[in-house]
This record gives sequence, structure tokens and C-alpha cells, in this order.
Amino acid sequence: MKHVAVLMGGWSSEREVSLRSGAACAGALEQEGYRVTRVDVDRNVAGTLSQLKPDAAFNALHGPYGEDGTIQGILEVLGIPYTHSGVLASAVAMNKPMAKTVMAAAGVPVPTGTTVTRTEAARAHVMAPPYVLKPVAEGSSYGVFIVGEDQQHPPQELTRPDWAYGETLMAEKFVAGRELTCAVMGDRALGVIDIRAADGGWYDYHAKYSKGGSIHILPAQIKGNIYQRIQELSLKAHQALGCRGVSRADIRYDDRPGGTGELVVLEVNTQPGMTETSLVPELAAHSGLSFGELVRWMVEDASCSR
Repeated sequence: MKHVAVLMGGWSSEREVSLRSGAACAGALEQEGYRVTRVDVDRNVAGTLSQLKPDAAFNALHGPYGEDGTIQGILEVLGIPYTHSGVLASAVAMNKPMAKTVMAAAGVPVPTGTTVTRTEAARAHVMAPPYVLKPVAEGSSYGVFIVGEDQQHPPQELTRPDWAYGETLMAEKFVAGRELTCAVMGDRALGVIDIRAADGGWYDYHAKYSKGGSIHILPAQIKGNIYQRIQELSLKAHQALGCRGVSRADIRYDDRPGGTGELVVLEVNTQPGMTETSLVPELAAHSGLSFGELVRWMVEDASCSR
């Protein structure tokens, strides 16, 4: 019986989401017949794993240290096969400006933008509204602001003394229209989901993780050639960044009447959520894979030197 250590928790701002992802995956792996140890990751994780000596590590961590190449480096040193992307792909994908540079070089359309300091972003508009401000290395919409055309000043939350999302932000042109997402599993793109916040607002933390917070339309009701184009771009972005296992691309598509028709890839998530409301399990199910079959595939795909 293969022994799998499910890595969850950690100490990033996404700890709670990770604990939920990890609990769901651990339970499913046990149902699939694996021996599972749940590891709430702390800074002694290398010592913990050295004692456990698992056959594989299922990485259910989200955010810094779990998604940025750090834990992947520890697993490489320990020689423990692990799921998802390797050190370099994880580090590049987590750094949003770097990821955009790599994707654009591969021919993947990305929104125009620039990096700014938190002080600059709070002092005055760093580009013409509407635009988006986001931390360069966070997930789950933490620290993200959409600055509307009617806002005279940037969000003053940026000046808070307890700001926890870093001193460098990315300012990006806001692309109106649909919020779409597409997962890649190995070397194939899965379906495309059209995501809408249930309250009519934007897809923020509440919409992502609260039951009933968002509406998922699968398959997305868009033209067939656009649907296929999104799948192609998601796979191209996954490959350009060097991702492995499962990833998920977030996309904006402006198909409003009189809109620009613009289609851009915002980012690639190398550690997409695996909670009961998460998108990847839903996309896998649409392709005929149960949650158990999905996590089994991920464990059997685990390796070092990813």
C-alpha cells in the first residue's frame, strides 16, 4: 500500500483554504486505498518528512512557501516524489510579472501592466482607470483591488500598517467581460467554466470559497472557436511555464455588445484549489473523472525532477 503524505496548512494567508483542500484530498486518497498521513506543514517540515519517509507527497498547500518552489525544493532534496509543478515552474508562475513575461514570449496574450511599489500605488493612479492592483505573489484574491473609472483616488487600504501582502504590486489594465477558467491535466486541456459571482460583483475570496458564492457555468456558453482557443492558450501557458501535473489558467474575455473582443490569460495556478467548491474537481468530473480518480492520477503522476 503506497504511503502518501498530504501536505496542507502552512503559514501563508491561504492556510484555511489549504487545510480544506488537504482534508478533501486526504479523504479521497484513503477511499482509493492509499495509506495517508496528514501533515500540517510548519518550518520543521523537512524533519517531519524525513521521519515519515512517505512514498509520495501530495502538495495541497496554497500561497507562498507551498506554491512558489520552496516546498518543492525541500522535497527534491529529500528525494520524495511530489505532485504538481516543480521548483522553477512553481517559482515563475507564482511571480505574476515574471509569469506574464514568459507567457507573452510564448505568444500567450496577457493584459498590459506594470509593477509599482505600494507607496506609489496609494499616492496616485498609476495608470488610467479602470485597472486592477494585485500583490505580485499572492493567491485567492488576497490584496486585490479593482479601481473603477469613477474612483478619484487609489484604494487607501494600501496604506494600512497591517498590510500583509508585500511592498510590490502589479497594476494591470482591467479587461471587462467574462471570468473564465480552464484546467490542464498532464498534456491535455479540460473544459472551460464561466464563473460569475452570485451577488453580481467580482470573483473575490467570498465568491471563491463560500458555498453559493459563485455560479459555475460548465461548459461556458461561448462560441466554439473561442472555447477551443481558451483550451489552446491554457495548454500553451502551462507548457511555457514548465508546469506539470494539474494547473488552472484564469482568463478574461470581453464579449460584451460593443466590447473589444479581447481574450487574455491573467495567470496560471500551479496549486489550484481542491475544496468542495473548487473548479478543478468540477472540470475533471465534466471530463468523466471522479474526485478519487483525479487525486489517484495526481499521486501516480508524482515524481522528483519536475
